[in-house]
Amino acid sequence: MASVARSCTRIASSTTAASRTFTIRTTAPSTARRACARQTFQNSSRRGYASGPNGASSRTPYIIGALALAGAGGAYFYLNNGSLLQAKKGSSGETPGVFTPTKDDYQKVYNLIASRLEEKDDYDDGSYGPVIVRLAWHCSGTYDKETGTGGSNGATMRFAPEGDHGANAGLKAARDFLEPVKQQFPWITYSDLWTLAGVCAIQEMQGPVIPWRPGRTDRDVSMCTPDGRLPDGAKDQTHLRAIFGRMGFDDREIVALSGAHALGRCHTDRSGFDGPWTFSPTVVSNDYFRLLLSEKWNFRKWDGPKQYQDLTSKSLMMLPTDMALIKDKEFKKHVERYAADNQAFFDEFRDVLVKLLELGVPFQSKAEDRMSLKPTIE
Repeated sequence: MASVARSCTRIASSTTAASRTFTIRTTAPSTARRACARQTFQNSSRRGYASGPNGASSRTPYIIGALALAGAGGAYFYLNNGSLLQAKKGSSGETPGVFTPTKDDYQKVYNLIASRLEEKDDYDDGSYGPVIVRLAWHCSGTYDKETGTGGSNGATMRFAPEGDHGANAGLKAARDFLEPVKQQFPWITYSDLWTLAGVCAIQEMQGPVIPWRPGRTDRDVSMCTPDGRLPDGAKDQTHLRAIFGRMGFDDREIVALSGAHALGRCHTDRSGFDGPWTFSPTVVSNDYFRLLLSEKWNFRKWDGPKQYQDLTSKSLMMLPTDMALIKDKEFKKHVERYAADNQAFFDEFRDVLVKLLELGVPFQSKAEDRMSLKPTIE
């Protein structure tokens, strides 16, 4: 990291200041400085890698919300087919046009999110990536297959009843991080933005490419889901099967989704738990499964809730729900498979994440219309 900083200093001193416009900053960094930001982000993502301790219905055929969004071209109104009616500024004789975002438009949104992940390195372990993934996960994981309620369609975590649920503590940081992106691209719904951001974060943290499609609409406060639909880390395998089964996931998919615990950390002021699961909390990998099997885990002696601590470094933690994956023989066989084969984990994690992000969404498009957006990090 020090060498990167020195390189950036040399580049900054030798680069003539540019005055070109950038999407977020008043004065954008030069190409050389952006290269430094990306190098720093990549190096941060590889720290200690696997090395040891270091309301409105979406089915109406009419305009479903007079969402006057301030944009360069005027106001936008969402249509039920995912297109946008653009009310253009100008003389009264102008005719409003229909704006249908293309893959290139969504790639621009993706790129802006990725650039913010590079620049904003003042969050946990140097990246907002893990908390962005958690936002996408939690806004989708409220789905109930019996009632058809919940899921990513609606972005109802914008409102206090759902945003204040205990399981969503700390996610305001992720929502605030994405707000400038929404302002730059007012035509994208919060529902699509949050899920697209989750895809971006996974890919930028060296994970698999996740096919994604738009088509979610934003709903009002009346559509907030009740508390208790997300997993409780203090519980066991019975709880996991109940929570994920409500969404339609089987044992293999439950374990694959749990692999997201390779990322991020717990906070005492949010969940009450404390610490990271892996030594590389900003890199998508199968380390979570390998550590579950290879490390010895004891109860941590502290005043907080019951959690486990690795015997070797005493710097990692596992939750009771994590340990349930190796205590239950049906879960454990998938843990063993993913621990032995990172590509198998990537392939199955990709498929189950696509399923999670689409639960309960009344898409007008078909599954084959999903798009794969290009990562900015090689």
